Amino acid sequence: MKPATLRAWSKVHTWSSLICTLFMLILALTGLPLVFHDEIDGIGKPERIERWNDAELVSLDRAIAAALALEPGAVPIYLSFDEDRPVVNLTSGPVGDAPETAMRFHPIDRRTAAPPQGEAPGGGVMDVVLDLHKDLLLGTVGEYFVGAIGLCFVLALVSGVVLYAPFARKAGFASVRKAKTARTRWLDWHNLIGGVTLAWALVVGLTGTINTLAEPITAWWRADALAHLARDHSGPIASYRPGIADAALRNAQAAVPGMRVQFIAFPGAAFSSRDHLAVYLQGATPLTAKLLTPVMVDARTGKVDGVAPMPWYMKALLLAQPLHFGDYGGMAMKLLWAVLDLVSIVVLGSGLYLWLRKPRTARRGRAA
Repeated sequence: MKPATLRAWSKVHTWSSLICTLFMLILALTGLPLVFHDEIDGIGKPERIERWNDAELVSLDRAIAAALALEPGAVPIYLSFDEDRPVVNLTSGPVGDAPETAMRFHPIDRRTAAPPQGEAPGGGVMDVVLDLHKDLLLGTVGEYFVGAIGLCFVLALVSGVVLYAPFARKAGFASVRKAKTARTRWLDWHNLIGGVTLAWALVVGLTGTINTLAEPITAWWRADALAHLARDHSGPIASYRPGIADAALRNAQAAVPGMRVQFIAFPGAAFSSRDHLAVYLQGATPLTAKLLTPVMVDARTGKVDGVAPMPWYMKALLLAQPLHFGDYGGMAMKLLWAVLDLVSIVVLGSGLYLWLRKPRTARRGRAA
């Protein structure tokens, strides 16, 4: 590689690293507890296996009515289902297309048509950690900023590989020059650890960036794949009427047999249209459970208007979300993700140390 090219890549690596290092440290530190969010949320809660008889459960619409009674004047936006107990979770708001900040969350036990006993409304400390990790508590602007930081991080990784490749070819991969100065040894360890964790860091950086684009990706999909099923794009949002949720689920599962429901999006929601209930069905395997099949059901008649398979970019988003936190392979994968997260903190810290310990003459030459 020519010296001029090497210097250009060195500048790219230095400045992309400096721009993202502080924020990546925040993301790495907040990401560590999020890997174990299920376990942390379960601290202090008795672990028990719940059993129930499906025939004794109240209907979905009765559960929805119980949740709406807690917030008079609200309308349903999403209905999700717990996997290990007969509890549905209604997300409601003043209107069907309400922003996330105006939404409220109400779990309802279908055995009693009431909120589950012993649960307090509202989120805990992990919700704050998630918001800090997702958007630095800055909302949508912060989410896009985190996405830009993710791209900067990927650029730093790629430029680091370009710079390390000539050294690896000459001295061998993972070589540490023990006879050199402390800064040189730190540089070799920085390159070694960065090279070992490169694949994981790229996966986490890219999936994190994809996750920050969930809103525009969903809007694109809604305008593309769902547009032909909507009858009136500018008309009023169809009103919820009792009985429609049970009918929608029953007809959707009849249209796509052998699948189970993950959630239902009501008219106006980002994952539906203005005149449909979108019933999202999932498979039974760990992989197919992440890839959803939406069935669009007429909000007025309950009849299936069509099945809208997810396009590739929505599949990428749905797969990126759990992969980012290692939610695929149980505790073993979570532990691996945690170790790699800690190692990435060492890489980020060592990179900052190397820049701060750069000889003053080199800095003056670079400034000139």
